[in-house]
Amino acid sequence: MDKYFEYLHTVGFEETNLVGNVYYVNYLRWQGRCREMFLKERAPDVLADVRDDLKLFTLRVDCEFFAEITAFDELSIRMRLVELAQTQLEFSFDYVKLDRDGGETLVARGRQRIACMRGPNTRTAPARVPEALVTALAPYTSARRT
Repeated sequence: MDKYFEYLHTVGFEETNLVGNVYYVNYLRWQGRCREMFLKERAPDVLADVRDDLKLFTLRVDCEFFAEITAFDELSIRMRLVELAQTQLEFSFDYVKLDRDGGETLVARGRQRIACMRGPNTRTAPARVPEALVTALAPYTSARRT
């Protein structure tokens, strides 16, 4: 199986409803958090570029559920690069519940499409995916280049 970038997370009470199930929006938040931690740990030059004028716009996001999770479940959110285009990227995310005995259960799977843009907020234009990001993502790819 191909490599993935992993973000570990413990589900908290604030992420659940009265029944104890995780709110849908948290799965989407965890995708964003995983992507942020990837940039922090593996592509700090891209973060500096984001502070300048690079913008990473989320164009599309989805999540499909296979099993429920509740407070204090331990999760591994595993990100892979699925597609690399000139100005866009697409990631997949596997949400894996980690059991105390070392077992794993796939509880959800998601995707996220990102566009790179540059310029002031009122006049942004599509921009090439930064080479530093392409390089940082290389170990985590099952991607096709388009």
